[in-house]
Amino acid sequence: MIDPAAPTASRWQQAIIERLLPQTPRIVSVFLRSALGPHDAGQHVDVRLTAPDGYQAQRSYSIASPPGSETIELAIERLDNGEVSPYFHEVARAGDAIEIRGPIGGHFVWRAEDGGPLLLVAGGSGVVPLMSMLRHRAAAAPLTPALLVYSARTAADVLYRDELMSARALSPSFDLVLTTTREARQRPHDYERRLDRGLLREILDRWREAPRHVYVCGGTAFVEAVASSLVEEAIPAASIRVERYGGA
Repeated sequence: MIDPAAPTASRWQQAIIERLLPQTPRIVSVFLRSALGPHDAGQHVDVRLTAPDGYQAQRSYSIASPPGSETIELAIERLDNGEVSPYFHEVARAGDAIEIRGPIGGHFVWRAEDGGPLLLVAGGSGVVPLMSMLRHRAAAAPLTPALLVYSARTAADVLYRDELMSARALSPSFDLVLTTTREARQRPHDYERRLDRGLLREILDRWREAPRHVYVCGGTAFVEAVASSLVEEAIPAASIRVERYGGA
C-alpha cells in the first residue's frame, strides 16, 4: 500500500516504464517516469514488485541519470537467482507500472560545487552511480578534472562504453582507463589484469593529478581491496567514499 502521508523519499510511488534499452549481455537500462523529487548524483532508489498472490520483493538500484533529468535511468544486471532483476529482462514492457521510493543516500554523492580533481573507480555494474556523477560533471562542471578507472570482465561487459569513449575524446579534462580481467585490452593505454595496488599506482602516476574526492563502487571484495590500496598509496581515507553491493 502506498502511504500518501509518508515523506516523499520514504513513500512508495508508482513509476511508469518509459522504455528499456539493452546495454550489455547482462544489463538493461530501465527508464522510468515518476513523481520522485530531485536527486543528487550517486543516490539510489528502492524498487518493489508485487506478485498476483501478494508476494513482494524489493531491491535497491543506483540512479544512472544526472540530476535534473526528466526520467530516472536504472541499469539492472540480471542475476539468475534474483527475485527482481529477471522481471526487467524477461517480462517488463514500456507502459508497465512498478513501485519505487527515493531518492536515497546522502554520503555517496557528488555535486558540481564539490569540485575536483575527481577519481572514480568502478567494478562491473558499480559504474552506474559514477555515471550519474560523470554526466552531472559534463553538464555542470566540465572543466573539473576527472578520471574513471573501470574494471570489467570483457570489453562487451563495459557498461556505457560508447558514451565513455566519446566523453574522453571530447573532454581534455576527463580521462578513462579500462582494465579487463578475462580478455585482452583493446586500447594501448588500457590493461588486461585485475585492479591491484600496483596498477592503481601506475594509473595515478600517469594521471598526475592529486584527487580531492574519490568514489569507489562495486562488489564488496573489490571495494575493500581498492580502498585499502588507495590509502596505502597515500590517498587520505577521509577523501574516499565507497558503495558496495553483494556481488563478488
